[in-house]
Amino acid sequence: MPVGPASFRVLGVRVDAVQIPDVVSSMEEWITEGRKCRYIAVTGMHGVTEAQHDQQFLTILNEADLLVADGFPLVWLGRRKGYELPCRVYGPETMLTFCQATAGKGYRHFFYGGAPGVAQALREKLSAELPGLVVAGTFCPPFRPLTEQEDREVLAAIELARPDVIWVGLSTPKQERWMFEHRERLSPCVLVGVGAAFDFLSARKSQAPVWMRENGLEWLFRLLQEPRRLWRRYLLCGSKFVFLVALEHLGLRKSS
Repeated sequence: MPVGPASFRVLGVRVDAVQIPDVVSSMEEWITEGRKCRYIAVTGMHGVTEAQHDQQFLTILNEADLLVADGFPLVWLGRRKGYELPCRVYGPETMLTFCQATAGKGYRHFFYGGAPGVAQALREKLSAELPGLVVAGTFCPPFRPLTEQEDREVLAAIELARPDVIWVGLSTPKQERWMFEHRERLSPCVLVGVGAAFDFLSARKSQAPVWMRENGLEWLFRLLQEPRRLWRRYLLCGSKFVFLVALEHLGLRKSS
């Protein structure tokens, strides 16, 4: 049987010790194989902390074909465990790198998520910047849950577009749940949850300066940009993550 990438565990969540080139290579291999739907969870301390009080979500993360460290806390913990992780696997950078590296290969992309009009704006922007990129379709779901009929219609539209890659921009934990729940209902393709990548790559929202992104300070930039929406994630969730990791490190909390 093929051996997967090296990995380590943080609070019971398996994190694969890979970098962006490894992710791009795996995605191309899966597209070539065309055997089944694969999904990639791009997560950080928010996703890991969410999994501590939701056993189903913990399962969803651990069953991902790849779970990559989008946040520096996971990178730092991986380094402490002896893994060579020069940088994080940043969702927007992963998406853009794959599109740039494969624009001439004819892969078909589908953008699922974002606020109204964002996926279409991203389609226009990337298509202009990357000649040869094939964006076969976009869909912006409403903020409410889809009805069964709506979900079937969306899946039919996705199938009609015949995507090789579906980029899912719904934020954690919605995007991971969507990928997990729909992976068996779609023709073989690669599903990648990229959070706010649609907003950043379409220039709808500003990204943190590179020096902040590369030194674990993007959270501060985003918190200052959207304090009312993100304060719970970064202040409450972040504090809980640090506390639980400290307990695990001291042997006072059993890792699942």
